[in-house]
Amino acid sequence: MKVIIVGGVAGGAGTATRLRRVDESAEIIIFEKGDYLSYANCGLPYYVGNTIADRNNLFVVPNQLFKSRFNIDVRKKQEVVRIDLKNKLVTVKKINNGETYQECFDKLVLSPGANPVPYPAKENDYKRVFTLRTVRDADRMKTFLQKYKVKHAVIVGGGFIGLEIAENLHQQGVNITLLELANQVMAPLDFSMASFVHQHLKSKGIELMLAKGVANFEEHNNGITVELTRGEKIETDMVVWSVGVRPDTKLAKEAGIELGTLGGIKVNDYMQTSHPDVYALGDAIEVLQPVINMPALIPLAGPANKQARIVADNVAFGNENIYKGSYGVAIAKVFDMTVASVGANAKMLIKAGIKYQSSYTQSFSHATYYPGAKPLVIKIIFDKESGKLYGAQVVGYEGVDKRIDMLAGIIEKGGTVTDLCELEQAYAPPYSSAKDPVNMAGFVADNILSGKVKVVHWRDVSNQDAFILDVRNKQEFLKEHIEGAVNIPIDKLRNRLKELPKNKKIFIICAIGLRGYIACRLLSQSGFQDVANVSGGYNVYKTAMASV
Repeated sequence: MKVIIVGGVAGGAGTATRLRRVDESAEIIIFEKGDYLSYANCGLPYYVGNTIADRNNLFVVPNQLFKSRFNIDVRKKQEVVRIDLKNKLVTVKKINNGETYQECFDKLVLSPGANPVPYPAKENDYKRVFTLRTVRDADRMKTFLQKYKVKHAVIVGGGFIGLEIAENLHQQGVNITLLELANQVMAPLDFSMASFVHQHLKSKGIELMLAKGVANFEEHNNGITVELTRGEKIETDMVVWSVGVRPDTKLAKEAGIELGTLGGIKVNDYMQTSHPDVYALGDAIEVLQPVINMPALIPLAGPANKQARIVADNVAFGNENIYKGSYGVAIAKVFDMTVASVGANAKMLIKAGIKYQSSYTQSFSHATYYPGAKPLVIKIIFDKESGKLYGAQVVGYEGVDKRIDMLAGIIEKGGTVTDLCELEQAYAPPYSSAKDPVNMAGFVADNILSGKVKVVHWRDVSNQDAFILDVRNKQEFLKEHIEGAVNIPIDKLRNRLKELPKNKKIFIICAIGLRGYIACRLLSQSGFQDVANVSGGYNVYKTAMASV
């Protein structure tokens, strides 16, 4: 059997090596139009920022090992430019000299990846505008930084790469202006959770400009002018264009392979395209998002590597293994903060027409009596009736990775908030609390589902005619509070119930929601009919409002 693989990195290289491990007799050829077959593109921002000092550490498997260890024919700087499905041929162009030739195949695997969304006037060869997708991109950026005394950079795009490169440039003494077309950074997060990231970025001296689009660039001898869509102009030394990627489907489309509704290559559960002898994987394909049961584009390395194993096995043995879809588990380091998400956010559920409930909890990374405990915020989204968990987002400074993986495990198994309550985790004071933050998220959600407490969210506080009761202590209240709120500390509330209206909605707020819950239970059992706790408390409210 002769297998041709188009594209390397996680998808193509992973498929090739797995295929060799399960089939020693297969003839395997990889065509890679770039210089490098297998490299850690997720590490590129850290290489630019010198966190990864040795460039060689970016290369997962050296090119020569593909031949010596796996007997795989690697053809670098050779681009597959045409697929003839009828005759099962590919036309290949050598990048260096433009020569073309053909190769036949029994099975074809497409792993072309994705391309950066083009910037304005892409036809211009800007010397001061950079993307960061390949090792060559990183080399170009690093050379520029070494050659010129860069004092200021504009990062266009507040996604994972944009924030990571902002941090790495900032650590080299570069002042940063971060532009984002949306009203928030980190699209997988809901606005309220992204607001914590906004405030952290500002605390690090990042100039954050939200809801700002780029119209054009004008390069000159000493810098570049970024012209915004509303006429504003920013003078800077360099621009990093990081507004996202689009699936590279040109080759597949021209061959007549079916594309999906989102523009990616359409595959079935076996990772098979509309042609039975052609498989596809990685950033170029659409996958199932199981929570909303809809196709999604999820350009992440983790799913690509898992898909590679399935594709290789199905090519070798026939369609035996299925890919169940991707929940989009994602995590990023943003300066001192860690940001993570899994499953569906509120925006996705609204678009899919799925009703949901959500709640916020704020805990610490480990037992507070053990030194060094750091705060973290968890938002979970779940079904109003069954409690099935739809999605989760975690923002904090320590232990975020552990919690998002715990939450992902429950979501992937179709679990509920009850499962979060019952989830058993390793506990010792330096690592967690007896009631882990994930357990606490489950307890709070369970109280909502069982009717023990009603909640409102930060947006609702100012939009409804309600009596706002602040149950924090006097010092907390005097420091900052919602205008018009009445302060009765929780420990004095039982003796001051006569001061509260029984014919009006009462929204109760504290710092993070715990004292508010206790107050809600007290009032609801004392004859007050319409009482709700502000989910996440004043901390979520003020952070989200500061970003509006």
